[in-house]
Amino acid sequence: MDDYVVVRNDEEQYSIWPAGDPLPAGWHAEGVRGPRQECLDHIDRVWTDMRPAGSRGA
Repeated sequence: MDDYVVVRNDEEQYSIWPAGDPLPAGWHAEGVRGPRQECLDHIDRVWTDMRPAGSRGA
């Protein structure tokens, strides 16, 4: 079984990345790790506004 980690960038956009691989610049692990679908399900629950953080504002 392949493990993935949930990652987030500074614009609060989410993705998954293969566990154990170095993260791309600007992305940070969220602390959620597991099978691909579990990671995608987590993202569906927490990423409710898909606009980049810089686009959300007053």
